[in-house]
Amino acid sequence: MDPRVPSPELVERVCAGERRAIARMLSRAEAGGAEAREALDLLYARAGRAHVVGITGVPGSGKSTLVAKLVAAVLKSGRKVGIIAVDPSSPFSGGSILGDRIRMGEVSGHPSVFVRSMATRGALGGLARGTLEAVDILDAAGYDMIIIETVGVGQDEVDVVRAAHTTVVVSPPGLGDDIQAIKAGILEIADVHAVSKGDKPESDKTVSELKSMLGLGLPTTGLRRAVPVVKTCSPREEGIAELLAAIDAHRQHLVANGEYEERRQSIRERRMLKAAEQLLHDEFERHRQGRMADLLAELATASISPQTAARRLLAHIGMEVTR
Repeated sequence: MDPRVPSPELVERVCAGERRAIARMLSRAEAGGAEAREALDLLYARAGRAHVVGITGVPGSGKSTLVAKLVAAVLKSGRKVGIIAVDPSSPFSGGSILGDRIRMGEVSGHPSVFVRSMATRGALGGLARGTLEAVDILDAAGYDMIIIETVGVGQDEVDVVRAAHTTVVVSPPGLGDDIQAIKAGILEIADVHAVSKGDKPESDKTVSELKSMLGLGLPTTGLRRAVPVVKTCSPREEGIAELLAAIDAHRQHLVANGEYEERRQSIRERRMLKAAEQLLHDEFERHRQGRMADLLAELATASISPQTAARRLLAHIGMEVTR
């Protein structure tokens, strides 16, 4: 048997919460090899119970330190927590710098916590390839809350909202005009806003600015849920309990209004489309030295357009575009 192919026994060990088995399966998911497909599909069928929380924000906002304190609060409630910390890739090796493990040292060794750093390896949108399958693995392994902490690249991090049931945007105080700059992107994806570094004098102003901007977006009917803004100070552990309460309240709101299943279905749809995109990309790569090379030669002479070339490439792999 190919040692790269996860066995049914490994799947059962993952579902039993065995840490070594979880780590091995996460490595298979991150590698993205076809040999792990059957095992990952089995784990997807066993998942679906965890509350997935995405945490994102501008660089230097203190996300990792805040996550460490938040996890400690979740542990006090008796829940198990999985953390997927998406790190920037090394430009030399393509690997993760693992900085989040260092900042989460106080909770990473807890038996009810599993921390996994994943490298973006060029993936856009703030998530790494395999992130959502890693969520399945931790979910099937019995973790009650799974936190996805993204790399902190600004407006491009909208993919996290398509992967999480609850999205928390962390903003440091003193952003000023920068809040306007990110308003159209990362600001508006939040289900909960957290202002970090609450010991700084500008923090109250940042809270007020956020509340004011969010208030402008509320309809006069009052049907839309007001997005909470929570001031936190991680070193003093201030606002952490309130932040967890806001996250839990958002999940309860989704369940009570029937939106929880809608959001889960939206995540499923997004995953299906992303998987299709990846399969197409991989199939095109297989033809790089064949049909694709011929089409690129025609593009170089402008004898065909990129649109025409794309249609021919799709036809070559058996896909007909009707429009």
